[in-house]
Amino acid sequence: MIFLFLRSLLFNVFLYGFTALSSVISMVVAIIMPRHLPGFARWWSNRWLAAYKAICGVSYEVLGREHLPRGGCVIAMKHQSTWDTFAMFAVFPEPVFVFKSELARIPFFGWTLLRLGCIPVQRGTGKSALESMIEGTNTACQNGKQVVIFPEGTRGVVGAPAEYKSGVSHLYHATGRACVPVALNSGMLWPRRKFLRPPGTITIEILPPIPPGLHRKEMHSRMTADIETAAQRLYRR
Repeated sequence: MIFLFLRSLLFNVFLYGFTALSSVISMVVAIIMPRHLPGFARWWSNRWLAAYKAICGVSYEVLGREHLPRGGCVIAMKHQSTWDTFAMFAVFPEPVFVFKSELARIPFFGWTLLRLGCIPVQRGTGKSALESMIEGTNTACQNGKQVVIFPEGTRGVVGAPAEYKSGVSHLYHATGRACVPVALNSGMLWPRRKFLRPPGTITIEILPPIPPGLHRKEMHSRMTADIETAAQRLYRR
């Protein structure tokens, strides 16, 4: 247990120190070489994942890459951990994600998210937030980006009932884009508000896309069933 605590402490110090430094560097990249910013984000994501494996013994695998369509799309991804947001730049080719607007005020880190084209949404503003999300998603998809949104709205707990909000189905209907459901089991090794980082393998599974044109309620039901069925299977791996 002491060894696990020390490894977890070392990794957490590295991760947040490395992220803070990389955020500062990213702004320099954004100003001097803006086209290289997505590549820098991918480099950062791959480097901390390598450190995670070296220090804590946690690797990851991605199943179903063949299901990811080329070009712009909407990705509905299960959310259980900080791992999900930090790893996506290594998992997907050109990801941006929908995030709460308060994060945009974090010096360097938040500014980098905006420069990358991530989509800030102010919670509690109803129709205005949805319209902003739709506009940002359309722009990102037209530029060939994968727009990642967490349909549960916040990090869930493994084994707890999942509540999927209607935002993704509204986005799917308004943009006319395919929606790619994604399941994962990151919460088994990096649960919310937990410090220890036990060894193991995190699995993320990209599921067959939901084609455009379905009714919103039908799409929502299919997305929820696809993600939850796959997630339950991953928990048993």
